[in-house]
Amino acid sequence: MVHIRINGTDLSVPKGTTIHEAAKLVNADIPTLCHLNLEGFGMVNRTASCRVCMVEVVGRQALSPSCSEMVTEGIEIITDSLKAVSARRLNLELLLSNHPMECLTCRKNLQCDLQALAKRLGIYDIQFVGEKMSRPLDKSSAALVKNPDKCIMCRRCETMCNEVQTCGILSANSRGFDAFVGPAFNLDMADTSCTFCGQCVAVCPTGALSEINNMHKVWAALLKHEKHVVVQVAPAVRVAIGEMFDMEPGSITTGQLATAFRRMGFNGVFDTDWAADLTIIEEASELIHRIEHGGKLPILTSCCPAWVRFFEYQFPDLLDIPSTCKSPQIMMGTMIKTYYAEKMNIAPEDILVVSVMPCIAKKAEVQREELRIGEMKDVDWVITTRELGYMLKEAGIDFRTLPEGEFDQILGESTGASIIFGSTGGVIEAAVRTAYEWITHEELTDVNFRQLRGLEGIRSAEVPLKDMTLKIGIAHGLGNARKMLEGIQRGELDFHAIEIMACPGGCIGGGGQPYHHGDFSIIRKRQEAIYREDAGKPKRKSHENEMVMKLYREYLGDPYGEKAHELLHTTYTAKEMI
Repeated sequence: MVHIRINGTDLSVPKGTTIHEAAKLVNADIPTLCHLNLEGFGMVNRTASCRVCMVEVVGRQALSPSCSEMVTEGIEIITDSLKAVSARRLNLELLLSNHPMECLTCRKNLQCDLQALAKRLGIYDIQFVGEKMSRPLDKSSAALVKNPDKCIMCRRCETMCNEVQTCGILSANSRGFDAFVGPAFNLDMADTSCTFCGQCVAVCPTGALSEINNMHKVWAALLKHEKHVVVQVAPAVRVAIGEMFDMEPGSITTGQLATAFRRMGFNGVFDTDWAADLTIIEEASELIHRIEHGGKLPILTSCCPAWVRFFEYQFPDLLDIPSTCKSPQIMMGTMIKTYYAEKMNIAPEDILVVSVMPCIAKKAEVQREELRIGEMKDVDWVITTRELGYMLKEAGIDFRTLPEGEFDQILGESTGASIIFGSTGGVIEAAVRTAYEWITHEELTDVNFRQLRGLEGIRSAEVPLKDMTLKIGIAHGLGNARKMLEGIQRGELDFHAIEIMACPGGCIGGGGQPYHHGDFSIIRKRQEAIYREDAGKPKRKSHENEMVMKLYREYLGDPYGEKAHELLHTTYTAKEMI
């Protein structure tokens, strides 16, 4: 323990505590901007670049950054001295003097940490006038926009990209006034090995990083009355969209979403949960086929497009072990443009499919050449949870008071197994619920595989299945995925099946969800809500979904059969690291 004094109060704190952390114990509220501590993500950003957390240390002439300096024995700190407060204002004014004043049209308006801090410190005039940075906007990818002029060099994105996700795309370039964060050699994002996981967007304090805006494209599609425009919504959206309307994190809004989509004018309203059940039928069948026929193990889940890009670039030697199943959003799009089109007697080319997803990587996924029916994309447009919130506000729809509605029933039934897709561990738990009964030919009375749940970055579990024990690995966050795959390459890890999700917490923590501003308790509440809705479902196993099984009887034939392979499976391509 270290004995210190803060604002006249004596206290003892563990060695290694920062001044900022210690100050919280005496309720001293020191502003921060570049600093971000995401305990659940395994990320701490302490670059001390913004200098808005300065404090005075008695006996020193210079001020100290509280977010990065550790306390030492006998140190005396004053957090609210006039000298410290004045320095914070000065440093923030300097940052603002080089910032575009586009708040009204910025994608981060009212969600911007820089904007909020300027208000908190009472800055209404900028006394410094001079040259401003001017760099081109990067809209090269289908997923995200990089605006270097709004970058404040906090380097949160760099820490997330390099230390948490281990993608190595973003880093500081150049020096002084010309410094910026971006890919090496200032490449366009589309020309890099970026996975488009969107976690850089999730932690950016300004509008320097944001998702590609597809809202106007969706509005335009809805105005084309000659087109049949349908929408699907992912499991993780229903436990997060309420936050856009000041509802408690973890509020379940499934029925309100169905009503909202009809108010917006969609011709068909579908729940991606149905396709998640379909995915499990295929994925469980593939797992059992590999086990029974000596196929390549472990099988890796393939629902996450950021994870798919990660292994295509980073682990091309392992391309034969991921499941070949398309993701639920793509399976839903495929079935809408084939089975649904036939049932409704609508030409597939006259159907536009819009997905509402918690993830910006889904925007890039729908552009993959492998995910097309001839020249026609399986899914046309993707908007994020955030974008849906903005569109509902634009339409003047009071989401909080909407009555509960129903999804279309032709592809509408879903089970509890499909809902837990939104959380880390959920996909593999759903698969085990089905695989257990198909392998043992016994009824599974307790479907809660709690050993597969949690928020630890890397987990493993064993599930007894009659004459064998199914060994399962789970990782969320691409850095954790890397550790697990490297363990497989070295022969140190032995699993039958592995679930990997790119985002911390899984889809509930996706890069397109409402901003959490570093509060990991929000992710926990979303996860708790996912399992609450699962527990409330009358059917909790994917193979109990009668509408899915009817699809096989009427249209697809056998699970993992020839037609199912043609429509529901895909291929992967090794890509060169850039």
